[in-house]
Amino acid sequence: MIYELTKDLETGNSLIDREHRELLRAVNNLMAECGKGKGRAALMPTLQFLLDYVNTHFTHEEQLQKKASYPGYSAHHLFHETYKAKLKSISDSIPEAGPSVADLAALNTHIGVLLSHIRSEDKKLGAFLLGKV
Repeated sequence: MIYELTKDLETGNSLIDREHRELLRAVNNLMAECGKGKGRAALMPTLQFLLDYVNTHFTHEEQLQKKASYPGYSAHHLFHETYKAKLKSISDSIPEAGPSVADLAALNTHIGVLLSHIRSEDKKLGAFLLGKV
């Protein structure tokens, strides 16, 4: 499965959309490695990138929300904190011997949660930000 930032996922904010594309690119690279039978080796570097990049991206989103006095900030921030904690939990649960197919599936499921968030909450944020500019 290839993840794309389709129109239903675009927020209209260039920073947010660019960062979403970067997140999806990393996941797509992992999926491509899985298709080559190299997913187990690629999972940990991808997870580390995602852990770092999600922190950066969520910080940028929250800065935009604060600057624009976004009324949904508290709920959005709570989602971000919960999402980061679950991503860290997925990472921490991978055994020293390396990831299993179940670990890859857990990450893929969690990416689906992020896509649902983008499709609903980030789209609302994007519309709000467009009205502020």
